[in-house]
Amino acid sequence: MVIDLVTRARALPRAEEVALDSAPGRVLAADIAADRDAPPLDRSARDGFAVRSADLPGELTVIGEVRAGGRFAGTVAAGQAVEIMTGAPVPDGADAVVMVEHTRSAGGRVVIDRAARPGQAIVPRAAESARGECVLRAGTRIDYSGAAVLAAFGHARVPVYRRPAVAIVVTGDEIVEVADAPAEHQIRNSNAHSLAAQIVRAGATPVVLPLARDTAGHTRTLLARGLESDLLLITGGVSAGKYDLVESVLAGLGAEFYFDRVLIQPGQPLVFGRACGKFFFGLPGNPSSTMVTFEVFARAALELIGGQTDPVLTMPWARLTLEFRHRAGLTRFLPAMLGGAGAEITPLAWHGSGDVPAVARANAFLVADPDRAVYAAGDWIRVLLK
Repeated sequence: MVIDLVTRARALPRAEEVALDSAPGRVLAADIAADRDAPPLDRSARDGFAVRSADLPGELTVIGEVRAGGRFAGTVAAGQAVEIMTGAPVPDGADAVVMVEHTRSAGGRVVIDRAARPGQAIVPRAAESARGECVLRAGTRIDYSGAAVLAAFGHARVPVYRRPAVAIVVTGDEIVEVADAPAEHQIRNSNAHSLAAQIVRAGATPVVLPLARDTAGHTRTLLARGLESDLLLITGGVSAGKYDLVESVLAGLGAEFYFDRVLIQPGQPLVFGRACGKFFFGLPGNPSSTMVTFEVFARAALELIGGQTDPVLTMPWARLTLEFRHRAGLTRFLPAMLGGAGAEITPLAWHGSGDVPAVARANAFLVADPDRAVYAAGDWIRVLLK
């Protein structure tokens, strides 16, 4: 639902150009086409000998060699071979490459006891991409392989979308700033900093606004400021308590609400809607709930707002190392450790959605199915990576 709504209503950010070294992590704003064939000529895929397949098996005269970065000036004729290195252009006349391991050389000749098929161990011209072919689509987040493609086709500067600005409003009279000494009934503002880190990782720019106190006027002022950004994230104030003011304040700002509850734990009270032309999420205030609901719901919306075309929530499978039980009825995201090359997962001790140290010790969340209460050791279970 989130993806469909945001996809239909989003306005793509403006584009800008950045240097290639600054492009990884950004979202491409235009299709990228190959400026030449790749490879630009037939290329050897192995160290060995370039030959005419019709001459094999047989004993051939070696008439020269060619390495990557060079060209062989002559033509391979009947009964001839050219020693060739991986990546080198295939000489004219040759239609196959035989690996050096399958040959015997002596006195300027090479013996090959096996047949070769035309095209063997050769990467044909334009096999990877033809000149003018699209090699990267607009809306793609540029990773290290994308950077390689951009470099290979001569893009020293790259068109990308501007990073979205994401406002963060943390609500609650019990919250104090990180540098403050909290009283026993107070907690430091960890949510703003965890969300800022998640926002940066999603390719956007966090805008941390002042703490919103539990009055309608103060909350309204800060939410109105937050709606000036491309996306607004609010933490706390979305439950049913007397001082949970966020939904009523948003309603006063003309908000349209799409949902206000999801069947997961942590994170049931979750508000998603639109006001003043901007999308917002009201995330639950407990730290684990804030982290999980951002990853499961808000991250995809943010990536779409930033120009990405296909956000993906990856939840691979891993085997439990021990028995696991939970109360059925909700999908639960619980701190865990992935190990065994990512194939095994171990639940960690956890004391509820305020237990930040447990989440920090974890490198993943196991995802317990709402219709299954008991998992045996060795059973497969889904995993949300941190």
